[in-house]
Amino acid sequence: MAKVYVFLANGFEDVEALIPVDVLRRGGVDVVTVSTTGQPIVESAHGVGIRADVLFDACDFADADLLMLPGGMPGASNLYAHEGVCQALLDQQKKGKKIAAICASPAVVLAPLGILDGKKATCYPGFEDALNEAEYTGDLVTVDGTVTTGEGPAAAFPYAYELLSQLAGKGISDQIAEGMRFKHLMA
Repeated sequence: MAKVYVFLANGFEDVEALIPVDVLRRGGVDVVTVSTTGQPIVESAHGVGIRADVLFDACDFADADLLMLPGGMPGASNLYAHEGVCQALLDQQKKGKKIAAICASPAVVLAPLGILDGKKATCYPGFEDALNEAEYTGDLVTVDGTVTTGEGPAAAFPYAYELLSQLAGKGISDQIAEGMRFKHLMA
């Protein structure tokens, strides 16, 4: 079973974190939400307190198949300010393992770390200039090698199904998308 760690910092965008967590868990993926605040409750951008599964310091991420960053502001900035998160992402990249980020996080976290250098990526409109060495696509979801990026809140479902396809297979992803009544929206 694939293992995913989702980093939560105060100010994270609710749907960009919770829709992928929901979709991936429905698909049988082991998803662990990680508080980067030192406290189990992390406050979303819209004032919703979410209890993370674990605190950052309790993890080593060696078993991670995917590290995932929701966006939102100041959530993305708070993730980038966390040295441990940045180091975990760089270690994941060095191992050639999967990284995913949505909304502001591709531009605010991944780009400054050099993770997007030479890659195609998307992000929330208005942040694209910060992608620096990446090629901005403007798509809902962009996959380039081991890095998957999503545009923003409306992209949370297609982003989640793409990640599920990568981790559990397209058949399972399609089955979950159909069961959640997503497929008929895209017809």
